[in-house]
Amino acid sequence: MSNLVEVRDLNIRFGGERTVHAVNNLSLTLGEGEVLGLLGESGSGKSVTLRALMRLLPKKRTTITGKVEVMGRDVVTMDDDALSNFRGQAVSMIFQEPALALDPVYTIGQQIAETVMRHEGKSQKDAMARALEMLEVVRIPSAKRRLDAYPHEMSGGMRQRAMIALALACRPKILLADEPTTALDATVQIQILLLLRELQREFGMSVIFVTHDIGVAIEICDRVAVMYAGQIIEQGTLSEIVRTPLHPYAQGLLASTVHGAKRGARLETIPGAPPSLDKAPTACSFAPRCAHVQPRCLEGLPPDVQVGPGRTARCVLVEPAAAMA
Repeated sequence: MSNLVEVRDLNIRFGGERTVHAVNNLSLTLGEGEVLGLLGESGSGKSVTLRALMRLLPKKRTTITGKVEVMGRDVVTMDDDALSNFRGQAVSMIFQEPALALDPVYTIGQQIAETVMRHEGKSQKDAMARALEMLEVVRIPSAKRRLDAYPHEMSGGMRQRAMIALALACRPKILLADEPTTALDATVQIQILLLLRELQREFGMSVIFVTHDIGVAIEICDRVAVMYAGQIIEQGTLSEIVRTPLHPYAQGLLASTVHGAKRGARLETIPGAPPSLDKAPTACSFAPRCAHVQPRCLEGLPPDVQVGPGRTARCVLVEPAAAMA
């Protein structure tokens, strides 16, 4: 399986009154037709990583180093014209809150048609026909009437379906989804997840799905990368991460979720708080919160240990397991 996304040693810094080291030495791949989940708590760098793949971060305040290749193209050095064509056609994104991502002064049909005309050179008539087709694909009721609706005239679930229709209008090979179900109630959330999974298979897309909810990851992901303090601390298949998490943070994250927990069971918590990101890490970022901390955890960055095919963990505790593998 060939990789459509190759990220190596990605570092992202935000300037200002103080420097924020948002992402540190991050590496990941995305295979063809694969759904990769970026899992972690707020502030772990998930959304920043996703936006870096489309160069959506503020240009003047952001420093990006490392390799970011999407479909064989270097995103970091791409000029503005190439970047404009790249977004929406090769790669598209679904945002967490469609009410903010959709333009309030244009109808849903106009916004989808504009994307099709820009990227495919279609006439307005053909572009509006595509817009109608996409609204039907995402199962918006009375799709023809909804073409003339403004975002504020739709419910949250319908707005998110319209956002999906907009993102998929030009048949991108890669879809980036930034917590697209967080703002929705539980019933609508599962409907959107099932729809995304169905469309991913139908269109043959590769997807990177950002979430803080392991239950959501279980519904849609093939592979999971767990993030903490701007680093990927464990990667593996969904079943590997859920059944046998190796990193203490991944173990704590799974132990603190209600997904799969028995009624009346006490949920665990992870003591402490994530570290400040005003300095680049020089040791294990999770060490101050870890019940298994060792002196060497505080002396240098933990190795990214290869435990098995496609399975890695950034922790000294997994070195013996890797040696036996």
